[in-house]
Amino acid sequence: MGCTRREFLALASVGAVGGLAACTPAQQPDPAPDDQEPTNPDFDLEEFKSLALDQSAWRYDEDNDVYYQLGLTYCKSPATTTYESLAVFVPGPFFTAEKNGDTYTCTVNEKAVVGNFTASTAPVLMPINTGTLSAQMSPTVYGYEGLAPYLEAGCVYVYAGFRGRSAGYDTASGSDELFPGGSPWPVVDLKAAVRYLRYNRSCLPCDTSRVFVFGFSAGGGVSAVMGVSGDSALYEPYLESIGAVTHDAEGESVSDAIAGSASWCPVTSFDMADAAYEWGSGQYASDGTRAEGTWTRALSQDLAAAYGAWVNEMDLRNADDEQLTLDETEAGAYSMGSYASAVLGSIDEAATYFVQNTPFPYTYTPQRLDEPSFPGDPNLAATRASEAAQSPAAGVQADGTGEAAADGTGSEPVEGEAATGAAGEAAEATDGAATDAAEAAAPLAGVTQVPSTIYDSAQNYFAALNNEGWWINYSLRSQSVSVSSLRDFSLHMRPAERATSPFDLPDRSSRTNQLFGIGEESTLHFDAVAGELVQSRAGDYAALEGWEDDYELEWAEDLEKVDSLETDMATRVAMMNPLFWLSGHYEGYGQAKVAPHWRINEGLFDTDAPLTSAINVVLALRKYDGVADVSHTPVWGQGHVLAERSGSATSNLIDWVIACCTA
Repeated sequence: MGCTRREFLALASVGAVGGLAACTPAQQPDPAPDDQEPTNPDFDLEEFKSLALDQSAWRYDEDNDVYYQLGLTYCKSPATTTYESLAVFVPGPFFTAEKNGDTYTCTVNEKAVVGNFTASTAPVLMPINTGTLSAQMSPTVYGYEGLAPYLEAGCVYVYAGFRGRSAGYDTASGSDELFPGGSPWPVVDLKAAVRYLRYNRSCLPCDTSRVFVFGFSAGGGVSAVMGVSGDSALYEPYLESIGAVTHDAEGESVSDAIAGSASWCPVTSFDMADAAYEWGSGQYASDGTRAEGTWTRALSQDLAAAYGAWVNEMDLRNADDEQLTLDETEAGAYSMGSYASAVLGSIDEAATYFVQNTPFPYTYTPQRLDEPSFPGDPNLAATRASEAAQSPAAGVQADGTGEAAADGTGSEPVEGEAATGAAGEAAEATDGAATDAAEAAAPLAGVTQVPSTIYDSAQNYFAALNNEGWWINYSLRSQSVSVSSLRDFSLHMRPAERATSPFDLPDRSSRTNQLFGIGEESTLHFDAVAGELVQSRAGDYAALEGWEDDYELEWAEDLEKVDSLETDMATRVAMMNPLFWLSGHYEGYGQAKVAPHWRINEGLFDTDAPLTSAINVVLALRKYDGVADVSHTPVWGQGHVLAERSGSATSNLIDWVIACCTA
């Protein structure tokens, strides 16, 4: 019986994911690469002895019953101990402790139960506490604030530092040597941290096969990469270079595969992120860098068309296993077809859920989160405030948009501006529909807000949205909603607020350009699709406004550069792309362990991320053998934030982890 390449590779990968498919119990070993023997007599069994956890070095917070250790270096040859170390926070009942001076010697209390877990079944939760892939420092001081929900549920909380989007200096150690950063180092460091935990699993009160990673924006993208790239050979040279654990004291291979990945508004898949942004939003815009007569408008249209061609090669499939495709329209845009219908259907479903579950009067407050504030590092808020004070207006573009970050973010909305999109602009057009209520919602920490608008009924809400032309249909009888087209949705609710090619900007000024920089060449072009267009259409672009002759050569030269381990740009881009391991379109398909549990939430009014970042990963995951469950929640009425339909992000995340581990 014949099968497609996708089907063949999916079958081949079943063994690779089976080890984690049901959150394996503690007495079973953590997943090991399938092509390695569990025990190798050639191993130096004491090779990683220096990384053994000191059980006599635990500190204790008596008021909150928490044991913790800070500053645990998780690899033998760290480039920077400031970032390549971690902190572990353990619910008190999971240990039996003996005091010795300022510290405690702890042994695992096998009989303890906290929340839903015992010391042998407790999961590990690891936050990626950045939305822009700035480096994450390991905590140097202890603070309990924010940890309670995780620890009281019986989870072990691990806050791991990692290098960020740029190379840097370890100022804490006084070193003047530049350490490497950017792709793929954030993922490499987190993988090393996971391996460290498993090396020490015998003295930790948890099941280290149950590691769950979570993040927001570009951090959510890293969480997704962690979830799909377990034990991928691509990372081995990098892990070896920092002395990451490869085997335990018995010679058994140690895995970096995880059990679950959660993300909010993930920004990822940077090989096509620019094309996806232009397809979902940019091609419908006509101002700024997309104004008539500019070369960047032509680039926007070309990138959108390239995205259509890419979708048709991807073999993304719906629930009926039918391939999703895009059809070219008379105008040359790929805006119709089953793929477009699937995206539109997801929007309709979210809007329908919103109207069926939202009590009116309803207050709409546009919000945008720059960086998340997951707990674990009490110094983080002060550090971010200091960094912001040093560069308060970095990256503002001539057209008024801000620098496109690794998460696509740029300048924040100005306090007091009119609300973006029809929900804000049309509010006053409907008598009695809205009231300006700037103080209606209390500001949230780290969230940029603009004045709120109150709608007294669903009818008036949708009437306001349709004020400038009918595009969204609301049925009062069936309480359902449908949007006429992706173009209308984009123009009204998700307009292109970033410059053309926002992740790989022509002047290399985005934070994603930093992510693919190399050493002192701190920003580089990386988008091969944009680079090919710049090369093939240079003659046409040169006749338009804003073109510079250097663009063609700069893109070509940057795409040929290799990093310190001689890895080329295309591979470095692939290593930050979860679809590389999930889709038969890519060489990495079936070549890594994929987490069985997934939670992906997105705000549908998010103008920072491509419209299809999340849904492409979701479509691929749902057809990948060995993936047990995929929760995808598009949230109407929310933007680039920790989007939830109800409840808090923290409580919902913990409930999801518990469900994964107790199913």
